[in-house]
Amino acid sequence: MRSTALSLVMLWGVVAPAHADGLQALETFLRESNSASAEFTQVVTSPKRADETKARQKTSRGRFAFQRPDRFRFDYLKPFEQVIVADGQQLWLYDVDLNQVTVRRQQDALGSTPAAIIASSADLKALRESFELKSAPERDGLQWVEAVPRQRDGQLRKVRLGFSGNRLAALDIEDGLGQLSALRFTQWQSNPALTGNEFRFTPPAGADVIRP
Repeated sequence: MRSTALSLVMLWGVVAPAHADGLQALETFLRESNSASAEFTQVVTSPKRADETKARQKTSRGRFAFQRPDRFRFDYLKPFEQVIVADGQQLWLYDVDLNQVTVRRQQDALGSTPAAIIASSADLKALRESFELKSAPERDGLQWVEAVPRQRDGQLRKVRLGFSGNRLAALDIEDGLGQLSALRFTQWQSNPALTGNEFRFTPPAGADVIRP
């Protein structure tokens, strides 16, 4: 499975905020957005190596949707087709070119990840059980929240969420190796009429199914 999709999955207390707007925006998002759909662009920047003059970047584009509780879907369309589906019980990762499916128990695979922030948490109280939260200064016209996982397992260092009103506009994910995944969402629709079929996945005929 290519690192672009995996980086999102393996990565997706006491609060003393200097700026309350970010936390208020997050609270409103959790309370009012029970589902959403959007298009996204993801830029993954790797730490610059000693022999490099410029950090390496990979850009992907696709579609995203979620429905609480615990259901979401990422369809990577360019440059490679990949699908990530959480159906509430299992997490499916499908690489179209390889015709390979990896399936894990959703509870084991997600934990304290960005996906848990977006699709699983019902309110700030529940979210604080897994993350230390604080508002961050306004940037790029967005209200920001920084979330640091309470369990420091080395995979995820921090997450920054940027809001425009009650719309999630940006998601920055920094892992323990210094890799940054920056997602920007466009054409955001809050509470669309989703049927639930979007979050079901059946492995295509002939696909290799891996269960780690």
